[in-house]
Amino acid sequence: MVISMAPEQSKMARAALGWSLTRLATEAGIGRATAARFELGETVQLDSIAAMERAFSNAGIELIEAGRASRAGGGPGVRRSKA
Repeated sequence: MVISMAPEQSKMARAALGWSLTRLATEAGIGRATAARFELGETVQLDSIAAMERAFSNAGIELIEAGRASRAGGGPGVRRSKA
């Protein structure tokens, strides 16, 4: 399944991991400014978003699509993957 991460998911994932923007950028191999722009809702390259998604996945974070968080629906979210 292909998911396009939302800016708020990035913020939630960083909070769950205790990561700063600098740490996210380092783990994803992108610039800190790119990560910050993304979280502000600005346009960034799709490969940068994919790199952030991979960094979170490698750290044990699973992205949840909007409407799949519960039977009642809901917005996009994150959770720790089962190890």
